Amino acid sequence: MAHAAGTQATEGWSSRWGFILAATGSAVGLGNLWRFPSEAGTNGGGAFVIFYILCILLIGLPVLLSETLIGRHGKADAIESTKIVARDSGASTAWSALAGIGMLGAFLILTFYSVIAGWVLYYIGLFASDVFTSIGNGALLGGAFQGQTLEQIQDHLPALFANNPLMLGMHALFMALTAFVVARGVHGGIEKIAVYLMPTFFLLLVGITLYSLATGAAGEAFSFLFAFEPARLLKPGVMLAALGQAFFSLSLGSAMMITYGAYADRKTNLAGTSTIIAAADTAVAIIAGLAIFPIVFAAGLAADSGPTLMFQTLPASFQTMPAGSLIGFLFFVMVLFAALTSSVALLEAPTAWVMKRLRMARSVAALLLGGLAFAIGIVSALSFNVLENWHPLNVSIFEGQNFFAITDTLTSKILLPLSAFLVALFVGWIADKRLTDDENGISGGLHMTWRILIAYLCPLAVGAILVYGLVG
Repeated sequence: MAHAAGTQATEGWSSRWGFILAATGSAVGLGNLWRFPSEAGTNGGGAFVIFYILCILLIGLPVLLSETLIGRHGKADAIESTKIVARDSGASTAWSALAGIGMLGAFLILTFYSVIAGWVLYYIGLFASDVFTSIGNGALLGGAFQGQTLEQIQDHLPALFANNPLMLGMHALFMALTAFVVARGVHGGIEKIAVYLMPTFFLLLVGITLYSLATGAAGEAFSFLFAFEPARLLKPGVMLAALGQAFFSLSLGSAMMITYGAYADRKTNLAGTSTIIAAADTAVAIIAGLAIFPIVFAAGLAADSGPTLMFQTLPASFQTMPAGSLIGFLFFVMVLFAALTSSVALLEAPTAWVMKRLRMARSVAALLLGGLAFAIGIVSALSFNVLENWHPLNVSIFEGQNFFAITDTLTSKILLPLSAFLVALFVGWIADKRLTDDENGISGGLHMTWRILIAYLCPLAVGAILVYGLVG
């Protein structure tokens, strides 16, 4: 086994905790704060959460470790790192396609992720305005949007959809923030915002959760999230939903963790670091449920409202809560922090590759790719109004879907699962075991467990996500 790797990457994390915070930030995003509560709500709560945790432990963590070790060994962009591992294992460098597929998925996700994050910016503005109105009325401790009906509050989102200049402006602003951070580099941009934003994010999350439990329907929320119902636990739909959420929550198959792993030094224990990242990501998802559901239940609203939970149900719920305007403002600021650290990782993966492939300066590559993602995202944004009924790929699993939905389906049901499936096959069966054992930082029974999981269970489970997405 050759050990020529290690000289490719020119940037790196300044500390292990910088890596942990940046990688956790890449994983913690709208998938935790929006998708997890929605999935839990629509799949019965407790049974979903239990199976979700099992999937994180048995599938998510082994694949996460596999991706970071590929990056750390290669010390380059995701595609080049995979080539180096393949070459050092005496295998075909065509396996680097797994990183290319994931990188394409990451870039396409960024195009519509920025649109959704633009909605977050819009709601920050709404709640900020309501905070000032409440202060002017001497009612800061009252509920949000006083004087508005439930329908009026929930109509804020359709009103945004109908305002193309505003929606595209929010999309542009968020993409500009993302490109600016990536352009400043690994240490000066990506790590720096993670070091500041992630601790602030966790403080806001804990504070809002304590507020929610103290003023909302805490008992009902705990029962909903943690009640054990064996009958629901064995339902295939709930099991696959939990498996899919665990997979997407950790940003697996997107080349992000391969890219971030390349910036880790040789002293970093990847197994321990991956465990911390997975644990933090899981904790955020569950705590987010405890932050959201007590407020929703206290307002007498439904927990299974799907993607509209964050942008329609929750804002309406803040109307009945003490200091609802202020808490709503802080909540969406918290969501913005999570969205930004994730979008930065989505842009960094292709930026690292373009820098090497085209020998382009980081700032130019970040701005070029950010601009391209913004341009594609315009079509996704318009999918909520003027292009809502445009179905460019009216075939197979894309039938009846607009551009936004097609991009979401392509990435979530095809590209990312396929990339992660290939990662599991590559590390479990193709890569030199001495190479992976040297990089993973585990030994004994844990090592044997990881080896069995990545070679057998992970390909089967991720393959199930892929097949279900294609035919389900």
